[in-house]
This record gives sequence, structure tokens and C-alpha cells, in this order.
Amino acid sequence: MVAPVKVTRGWLPAGLRVYAVGDIHGRLDLLLAMLERIQADAESLPPGGRARIVFLGDYLDRGKNSKAVLDYLISWPLPRFEADFLRGNHEATLLQFLDNLNAGPGWLTYGGVNTLLSYGVRAPVDVPPRQRLAAVQQQLRAVLPPAHLAFLRRLASYVEIGGYVFVHAGLRPGVPLEQQKPEDMVWIREDFLHSTADHGRVVVHGHTISMEAESLPNRIGIDTGAYSTGRLSAVVLEGGERRFIDTAL
Repeated sequence: MVAPVKVTRGWLPAGLRVYAVGDIHGRLDLLLAMLERIQADAESLPPGGRARIVFLGDYLDRGKNSKAVLDYLISWPLPRFEADFLRGNHEATLLQFLDNLNAGPGWLTYGGVNTLLSYGVRAPVDVPPRQRLAAVQQQLRAVLPPAHLAFLRRLASYVEIGGYVFVHAGLRPGVPLEQQKPEDMVWIREDFLHSTADHGRVVVHGHTISMEAESLPNRIGIDTGAYSTGRLSAVVLEGGERRFIDTAL
């Protein structure tokens, strides 16, 4: 845990504590461990205080339990906590693949195979690649629960809370929030990461892995590569302070 850092533009309404959780990528074990830590942390809320959790996207792929992660988030068994669910590039690509075979090869190479396996989808062997993709697409359409599809389709591109904006990948510097392109919000990297621009709010994001959570004047990055490192990270925001918690032992 890191000592609180004072910030100038980031602020939240009095009585509200926000937890923003980074990329889960099919690691149900780490999601459950993180939520245990968040519930324990929230015990220190004063009477009447509110807790809100923002999930920054990439619930799927790479890890082995993508379906179980969605089952858990859709059921949302923590009524004490308000919850916001954002779209990541992995969710966006799965949805594209359902309608467009051309999205398949890229998705499968960066983790989509594990998502298919979690739903019981197996690619046929000894058939041409295009035919194999079509068979996988057909199977996924058939087994994807309607509640999962509805959840994926209603994921938000971003959410604003006080002096923060929460988004999966980042923002295009110099572009007003209402004019940001959805594809930038789930895919952008270098142009955003290397910018020292004032975005008008502190941007809280995942998408790009770093060894430690990043705490900068204009942005907070909390993707610590949970699927491979075992370290799922979250930032805790309250008033004008920020601190971090994670699942590392």
C-alpha cells in the first residue's frame, strides 16, 4: 500500500469513496481476492459514506475463467457498493467477432482462445482456416448466454465522477471528452501515455501494463498484468487523495 498523494484536479464529493479496478482478464480468483480487500477497506467509511467500484474493462481473455468472471459481475452480489462497468478492447473485439470473421484472427492471438474454452467452444481440426473461424463463430453465438451478450453490449465507454474520468485505455490529448472516439478510449496507448496534457480531469485507466500502478498528475494507470503476474490492482480515491491496493501476497 502506498501513502496518500495529494492531487490538485482530482476530487470527489464529500462522503464518496471510489475504487477503480484494473484489467481482470479471466482471473476470477484475483477478482474475488480484490473484492475481499475492497470490502475490508470500506469498513473504515464513516456513517452515511458511499462506496462505488468502477471496473475499467478487459474482463475477458488470457486467463482461464472469462465466463465465470462475467457470471459473477452480472450477478453483482455486493449491494452495498454501486458499480460501473466499462468496455475494454477485448470486449469490443469479441463483439466484433460475433458479426465479422475478420476480427477473429487478431482476437484469438491475444487471448480469445481461452475465452472460447471457458464457454466450451472447440475449433474443428483439419478444415481450412476460414471455415474453422466460421465454426467457432457459430458455436460462440449459440452458447453465449443472452445475459452475457446484453452485459457486453451495455458496457460504458467512460464514466465521470467529480474531478476524475474513468476509461479503459485513455483519451486523445486535446480532444474534448464528448468528442472522443470510442476506439481511442479502448485502444489508445503512446499518444495518451506520453502526453503531459491537462485533460481537464485526472484520467484513471488500465489497458497498458506497468510493473507498479502509475500515479501521475494527469493520469492514474492501474493495469499491473494480473493475468500473468497475479497482481490485480485498484486505486482508492477519496476527497483529494489517492492510494492503491492490490492482490499481491
